[in-house]
Amino acid sequence: MGSTGSRGLILGALMDGDPMSCRGIMEATGLRRSQVYGAISRCWRSGLVLRTEEAILEHERVFRGRRGVSRHLHPYHLYVLRPEGVDGASMDGRRFVCFSVDHLDPRGGGKISKARRILGFLEENGDGAFFSTDVVEALSEHGVTVQDIMPNVRRFERQGLVYVRGYKSDDRQTPFKEGYLLTWIDQEIPREGAIAEAVKRTDVALAGRVSSSPIMERVHRIRDMVLEHTELRKLVAASYIENNLGCTHYEVEHALKRTLQLYPDMKVLKIFGNWRYYYHTSMSPEDLGAAVEMKRNYIRKAKGRANRIGHNWEAVAEWFIDRFTTGARFWTQNHRKGRMDPRRITLHLLKGVGGRRNAAEVDRVWDVTPGPFAPTVTYVLSCKWGLVGKGHVDDFLKVLTWSRDFGVDTEDGRKIKNGIVGVFAASAFNPRENIQMKDGSMVSLTQYAARRELQIITAAQFNEKQRERGIPRKVTVQAVCRVARDEAEVREVLDALWEDPERAEEILGEVRAENADIYKFEEMLENSGDELTGAHPDVEE
Repeated sequence: MGSTGSRGLILGALMDGDPMSCRGIMEATGLRRSQVYGAISRCWRSGLVLRTEEAILEHERVFRGRRGVSRHLHPYHLYVLRPEGVDGASMDGRRFVCFSVDHLDPRGGGKISKARRILGFLEENGDGAFFSTDVVEALSEHGVTVQDIMPNVRRFERQGLVYVRGYKSDDRQTPFKEGYLLTWIDQEIPREGAIAEAVKRTDVALAGRVSSSPIMERVHRIRDMVLEHTELRKLVAASYIENNLGCTHYEVEHALKRTLQLYPDMKVLKIFGNWRYYYHTSMSPEDLGAAVEMKRNYIRKAKGRANRIGHNWEAVAEWFIDRFTTGARFWTQNHRKGRMDPRRITLHLLKGVGGRRNAAEVDRVWDVTPGPFAPTVTYVLSCKWGLVGKGHVDDFLKVLTWSRDFGVDTEDGRKIKNGIVGVFAASAFNPRENIQMKDGSMVSLTQYAARRELQIITAAQFNEKQRERGIPRKVTVQAVCRVARDEAEVREVLDALWEDPERAEEILGEVRAENADIYKFEEMLENSGDELTGAHPDVEE
């Protein structure tokens, strides 16, 4: 069928005066898509029909078989026969117009499309990098919106014309606060060099915002530390980074996460499945293996000693609670492989706390029923060997609040259940830390804990109980923690001291002599670890 026949069928379909789309014309005439689109365009250009001035946008769902359902925006026009001597008309709230270059769609070549303007802007400013919001601002007078940028830019990226940069993680890329960072890839130079130049331009754009962004300052300081240690063929510990940044633990964790997203050439590994170390991919496999082995030796020393004393401190708190609390019934829990004390309890969290997503551990949980008609009170213990600050207290309270067992939803938000009492046992609380309350008053850390309805237990209180028993002042619970081999021995030593306080110093001396091999081994590893790694020996768990 010739073009004249196609045109006749189309004009005949429009004779009833109702506006029709190309799809409607195809159904009415039985013509193919190419025949309808070609003939209707010629009819409009020759003045036989009027067309809607603006395209109509319609959301469509198209079934793609095994690929599922796709959703996209379908733009189309409506057409009507042109009355004699009429150049325009309005029907159903839509404006129909005669052919004019001004009414051509960008896809038809009549205008500069938004996609071409975006690409042209990046090409003309190829010596810089721009956030997507900057591109919108520059082209807003041409009707370019935020929604126009990334669909077109992703197409240019696939064509190798534009470099797109955002926060990079292992499996995805997310935009910066100002949007994705975009820059032109020079097509006149070798591909590798063009990509390298594009990356450098984005580096410059990001560096220009460091002074106004604390998180970016931390990110760059972290990267500098990693590069420095890599040059020295060493790994850098997360605790080392935290000590040098001088900000809170949570700010450090956020900065470390952002650094890994921004710089995929920076890597993290876990030694013994727990302690994180960072390095740059420029480190050779041989140097990386040697650095890992040195850190293993250091961890065996520092972490092993810290774990031993920390767990011993838990046993001290448990021993005193068990002896001086009438009717205390400790909870127990079976753990995989039996490596953990059954009195350590794992709580399920409804919300992540301090980097812990689904679970957190507390050191002891016990119930006390004061009388036959009194409600049972549940005590939850957290032990910390070392100097405790506000962050440790808040973290423990958040664990209780968001745990499935001890927290509850209320009208005022998530709270700790009634009848649940938090107990924090620390070898020492920071006496210099003062906290400003909402009413403007300044309180000490122990006062702050009391206001949060948290009970405080210190080593000084345990030592006072021992003095009352007649145990010499030199024999402290801290000394017991340091000399005992493990938690079981802590209980044995405390029992012996309590039964025979006059021999307390002698008992402690015997335990110290029996465990001399442990101390020598820890001291040997401590010295070699410092020499090999250059890290600070006092690293927290």
